[in-house]
Amino acid sequence: MKELLYLKDHQLKEFIEKISLSYRETFSDAKKVLDKHSIGVAHQKVINLISLYEDITISDLLKKLKITKQSLNRVLKDLIKLNVIEFKKNKTDTRIKHVYLNEKGFKLFDEIFNIQKKRIYRALLKSSSKEVINFNNVLTKIINEKI
Repeated sequence: MKELLYLKDHQLKEFIEKISLSYRETFSDAKKVLDKHSIGVAHQKVINLISLYEDITISDLLKKLKITKQSLNRVLKDLIKLNVIEFKKNKTDTRIKHVYLNEKGFKLFDEIFNIQKKRIYRALLKSSSKEVINFNNVLTKIINEKI
C-alpha cells in the first residue's frame, strides 16, 4: 500500500482509462438488447435506477442522473412508448410523480441486467473477498469525492 502514496500521473491516467474501459464494456454488453428495443444507454440508466429505487420520483431521477428535465423527458417519453414504465401521483402531494417499471419493464430490465451481470460476476469470482470489498470501497469513494 505504501506505493499508493506515490502515485504518478501516468498511473492515475491508467486508472482513469481502466474505469472508462470497464464502463464501456459493461454497457456495450447489453447493446443488442438496447438496439432490439431502439433505446440507448440513457434509457438503460433510467430503467436501472427505477428498478433499484422503488418509488423513485422524477425529482430524484434528475438528481441521481444529473441531467436536465428536457433530457429526462425525452427518455421517459420513449419508455412510455415502449410501455415499460408507469407513473403514480404522490398521495399527499399530487405535484410529485413516482415512476415504476411495469411487468414489461421488469422483463426488459432483467434482460439487460442478466447480460451485464455475467461480466461483473465473473470478475468478482476471480477476485478475493478482500479485493471485492476494497474495490467497492474505492468506487464508493470515487463517487462521493467532492472536488
